[in-house]
Amino acid sequence: MNPFSVFLNRIASGSLVAQIMFGLIAGIVLALVMPEWAVNFSILGDLFVKALKAVAPVLVLVLVMSAIANQSLDSSHRIRPILTLYLTGTFCAALIAVLLSFLFPTELTLISSDVSTTPPGGIGEVLRTLLFRVVDNPVNALINGNFIGLLAWALGLGFALRGASDNSKKLVSDLADGVSFLVRIVIRLAPLGIFGLVANTVATTGVDALLGYSHLLMVLLTAMIVVALVVNPLLVFIKTRQNPYPLVFTCLRESGVTAFFTRSSAANIPVNMELCRKLGLHEDTYSVSVPLGATINMAGAAITITVLTLSAVHTLGIQVDVATALLLSLVATVSACGASGVAGGSLLLIPMACSLFGVPNEVAMQVVAVGFIIGVVQDSAETALNSSTDVLFTAAIDGCSHDIQQLMEDEIA
Repeated sequence: MNPFSVFLNRIASGSLVAQIMFGLIAGIVLALVMPEWAVNFSILGDLFVKALKAVAPVLVLVLVMSAIANQSLDSSHRIRPILTLYLTGTFCAALIAVLLSFLFPTELTLISSDVSTTPPGGIGEVLRTLLFRVVDNPVNALINGNFIGLLAWALGLGFALRGASDNSKKLVSDLADGVSFLVRIVIRLAPLGIFGLVANTVATTGVDALLGYSHLLMVLLTAMIVVALVVNPLLVFIKTRQNPYPLVFTCLRESGVTAFFTRSSAANIPVNMELCRKLGLHEDTYSVSVPLGATINMAGAAITITVLTLSAVHTLGIQVDVATALLLSLVATVSACGASGVAGGSLLLIPMACSLFGVPNEVAMQVVAVGFIIGVVQDSAETALNSSTDVLFTAAIDGCSHDIQQLMEDEIA
């Protein structure tokens, strides 16, 4: 077997990250060397976007419904403050993402960026549209990709099923697992889809589109760094009145680095629990708060949803006022809580946020595809921020009965 065949076999049997990187590079090379051929591979990108559009509405409905129906929250006095800190941190992350998106607006090169839209007239029109989307028929919402309506039905059915029998809850959970399996199949097609998207985009628009993606990635990473090194330490200091950075750096080193490479908050739960044990936290607290954080503590996801949504808005020339931006931050916070446990989950919830501004679903799903192009770095950084914050906020609350500095000394020793 020749060396090139060996290389291809290693790529095919390697991780999804390596395959996506190979697809990205191959698409660029093909577009630069043989642009007339590259255009013909656009069908791969179109099929990938179509598959995303097909699976995303069902995913939102069953995943959120199952999470609400099967989730059991501890009523302990230490769990509620941690839950509050989770949600506060996620909302603050969305606000930071809005601020940076306004300071450094990103315009993307999309195939259908000239699709006609009717921009909302302001917060009043947005709220009116939102209310009508909430009461949409669930079947109609699935057909038309009305993510707001699907989220409302998922929440309602989820709370209604909390009193159902164990068998009924198991059925809902199995349905969510089945849809998640289909999502994983679609995600496995990402290298081919990205190859087709990049090859067609570079062949038709040149490297300017990729430069736009680089700008988008820098905005995303900057927002995550600000949250990790400024916002989260500030929240911890407000709670503990102690220097937060020893704890912040410990969580980033022990949890964030591992999560960056596993790219899964759920897979990083054992790592976080071991770190909590080393920090001397109460087991009855972190045994609940860490798995709960892997589900709803999604600052990185809120940043991704917000930045990519505003990129679509800026690309279409839609004006956004302050009140609507705040509403987007709230929607991104709620949406991010449903993004856990699914590959590409935060990206698949972007259309729901885009619908607040009248962005067509076709354009929104192309923005999702752009997210997959930069996802090699974006998803890793997002997971690292999310997972490390689970331990950080748990220690900030549960460690109030200890001395944080002493915890750090014990951990280092």
